Amino acid sequence: MDPRFDKYAKLLINVGIHVQPGQTLVLNCPVDQAAFARLLVREAYSAGAREVVMRWNDQAISRETYLHAADEIFDQVRPWQADMLNTLAREGAAFLSIDSSDPDGMNGIDHSRQVRQSRVFGPAVREYREMQMSDKVQWCIAAMPQPEWAKKMFPGVPGDEAMEKLTDAIFAAMRVSADNDPVEAWRLHNGELNARKKKLTEYDFRSLRYSNSLGTDLVIELPQGHYWDGGNSTSAGGVQFNANMPTEEIFTAPRRDGVNGRVVSTKPFDVGGVIIPRFAFTFKDGRIVGVEAEDPRHRELLEAEIALDEGASYLGEVALVPYDSPISNMDVLFYDTLFDENASCHLAFGASYPTVRGGADMTEAERLAAGLNQSITHEDFMVGSRDLSIVGTTRDGREIPVFVNGNFAF
Repeated sequence: MDPRFDKYAKLLINVGIHVQPGQTLVLNCPVDQAAFARLLVREAYSAGAREVVMRWNDQAISRETYLHAADEIFDQVRPWQADMLNTLAREGAAFLSIDSSDPDGMNGIDHSRQVRQSRVFGPAVREYREMQMSDKVQWCIAAMPQPEWAKKMFPGVPGDEAMEKLTDAIFAAMRVSADNDPVEAWRLHNGELNARKKKLTEYDFRSLRYSNSLGTDLVIELPQGHYWDGGNSTSAGGVQFNANMPTEEIFTAPRRDGVNGRVVSTKPFDVGGVIIPRFAFTFKDGRIVGVEAEDPRHRELLEAEIALDEGASYLGEVALVPYDSPISNMDVLFYDTLFDENASCHLAFGASYPTVRGGADMTEAERLAAGLNQSITHEDFMVGSRDLSIVGTTRDGREIPVFVNGNFAF
């Protein structure tokens, strides 16, 4: 393998998931990335991992299941499936997932089957999801190149060359090169993100107003006592980790009932393997009350996603990413949220991260009372543009430019 993959594996184990001596690592990985999984397992044990629990997956098999399995299986979860994740989270395991899939790999399936499966699986693993969303356990998502993904990104380019281009793009986004120390590069990057989130928290904004020439005109109120997060996080055990790699974002939670106006997406959105090129949401008192898409089938997919449960039709995340971020400046579309969300300001409908003071230790009812949304889903969609303006209003009424022409004003 390219020697950069060794550096990449070390980075994910020692910075991304930051495995601790004596800790169990749960590795979720596609079967066609077995060679890289072996590198990760080797590095995990070198870092002192107690055990690596493998959870293999395969997109092609998942597709066949959604196409041909008996209909009733999508309304059930076997207890052992949920118990595995809930128990490992309770025991303090770390969870590393490798993303490597065909962006169009689920085209043509019955999306309602995915929705039904999510509705039963989400509540079954609520304990695991809550511990992950509140950073009580270490977790990390990263990516590996895949041929169909490469073809999607670089149409008309021969297969091997497309894979090389995708590989180079992933490594550039990950700050991995043949002649650098990625661990040191990420130490500096996390420091920069931490300084920016501290400044945003100190402003104590009451609301943010988004506007651009595409038709976005949206006011997002922020809950009392909110703080901005991003870069590396700290687990309940005091371990620093990076939940998303790459990451360029600073984020917080909106006030559940405080979102009003219209927002237009700026990058394609992946719904269960179906790419939706452009859409718009209209909000009233926090809830999505209007969905626009050029293709009626895409509108139906979006309407199904925001109807997964009561909280799915409310926002759960507000994330700021400069238009001139390193990933945006590559001027390529990844067709993968992990990368595209770090090239653009984005929002997410569904569950909030508990980014209010004391939020990690609140009950679900207390979080709702604090203005945080609850849901079994969390889906990011991109809204950043070259001319995006964001103006923050502080609790004492001052208006502060946050974004001017798509980039931070400070």
